[in-house]
Amino acid sequence: MKNKQTYFHDILLRDHHIDVSCFDESFLHKSLQLRMEEIKCASIEEYNDLLKIRETERNKLLRSLQVGYRAFFRNTLTFAVMERLILPDIISAKKGSKEIRIWSAACAAGQEAYSLAMLLEEYINCKKNDICYRIFATDWDERNIRLAQKGGYHPDHLANISLKYLEKWFVQKGGHYAVKPELKKHIEFSVFDLLGRHSSPPESIFGEFDLVFCANLLFYYKAEYRKKIMNKLAEAMADNAYLIVGETEREILKAGNFKEVFPQSGVFKKQNNLPQGAQRNAQKTQ
Repeated sequence: MKNKQTYFHDILLRDHHIDVSCFDESFLHKSLQLRMEEIKCASIEEYNDLLKIRETERNKLLRSLQVGYRAFFRNTLTFAVMERLILPDIISAKKGSKEIRIWSAACAAGQEAYSLAMLLEEYINCKKNDICYRIFATDWDERNIRLAQKGGYHPDHLANISLKYLEKWFVQKGGHYAVKPELKKHIEFSVFDLLGRHSSPPESIFGEFDLVFCANLLFYYKAEYRKKIMNKLAEAMADNAYLIVGETEREILKAGNFKEVFPQSGVFKKQNNLPQGAQRNAQKTQ
């Protein structure tokens, strides 16, 4: 016999065309409980009755499942490794012959993509290197993409940005800060479902990404869907490309076809593309 939560899954799909089967059960249960507590529903049955008549609540439930929290330079260790080791390595390998291709695979309101662009612009200016790069930033929530394209942020969301970067790349407009057009010119924002049929954003044409960011997303999904996402990311990556995940997702990647190359930072490479020297260094740190 189905439990109440499984029954509710069926109701959501049948009556409201909302498929929640991909989500981790604990995350889904917590999301439902928070919604029910906020509107003071005593049972799943009562909540379902409310969903039938209140479109606003259906939308709020969907929003609660569309994980979209991001911050500029969210993980300080990861971005320090990015600035000092990863980007110089990628740029050195390119030798100015090809563009650097980056995918921010769950970009939310664009903070991650803009953080990467700031690091690249700083490196280009510092080294006086004529580097061509493109950042493809995607999210499955169209509202997030619109916010990212607009590039306007409340001061509370800019805590991790240095004063130098804030003055250089943002302009204050009323109570918000707006990203300057110069920082936007190498970024393409688009809606993309990581569980859909495409292996990479159609705008990128062929993938071949040198760096993929997919941080703090995998643990919201069931194991089989995590694997599907990881396979999709691996397919879109160029040889010897880097994959960045959240610190709490490191164990998920270790169980797959990836090898952590910088301890505790969530920085990985596809194991079959890892150079022998890097493999030995990584193994020493395990």
